Amino acid sequence: MQESLHKWNLTPEEAIALQRELAQRVILQDHVGDVRFIAGVDMAIRKETEMARAAIVLLSYPELEIIEKHVHEEPLRMPYVPGLLSFREAPSLLEVFKKLRQRPDLIMADGQGIAHPRRIGIASHLGLWLNIPTIGCAKSLLVGKYNSKELGEEAGSWVPLIDHGETIGAVVRTRSRVKPMFISPGHLVSLETSIRYVLATTKGYRLPEPTRQADKLSKEKTWMEPAEPEEQQSLWQ
Repeated sequence: MQESLHKWNLTPEEAIALQRELAQRVILQDHVGDVRFIAGVDMAIRKETEMARAAIVLLSYPELEIIEKHVHEEPLRMPYVPGLLSFREAPSLLEVFKKLRQRPDLIMADGQGIAHPRRIGIASHLGLWLNIPTIGCAKSLLVGKYNSKELGEEAGSWVPLIDHGETIGAVVRTRSRVKPMFISPGHLVSLETSIRYVLATTKGYRLPEPTRQADKLSKEKTWMEPAEPEEQQSLWQ
């Protein structure tokens, strides 16, 4: 993890300007090595208390067995501003990453990669901070268009997601005859590789297993982390 990619206490105007700068640093070529561990991240918000609950689940690959899972809760640092979701969620997600003992080889984030108006959604933002290949796995469309008539009903079917003539992701049928997922590369990974890993980690559900487990953990009402030996240091410190 980088010591500091940027500061967080920004005005919306400053954040938008920073997004345009950071988007130029995003790498969409594969820098994915041997993948043995995949992390899924998601976040839930308690509206009544304005608390953020970030969740991370680390799975082995290709077995997809849970190795670690952690949560981090803290007050939200920024109100919701369309297009600036990563400034609201990323600080909490970066904190929960510090609890990991095993560094992931690949990250799947519940949200957008470059399928964003300024080409830097939460997955891309996290990828830049962590310098780890990151994939955006969104449940809804933020920007772009696709040909729904060409998208097959069977799992594995996909069509490009296009915005102003640029391919920014793919609309992927991860489960037969259910709503598709909107997949886009975040950082250090290509679109083709992003699709391949999403389909390889889908276990009969709409969501790929890493983000499905993170989504589930973020919404649990009660949770308890496994005890950690005192001498075991966090990878990120």
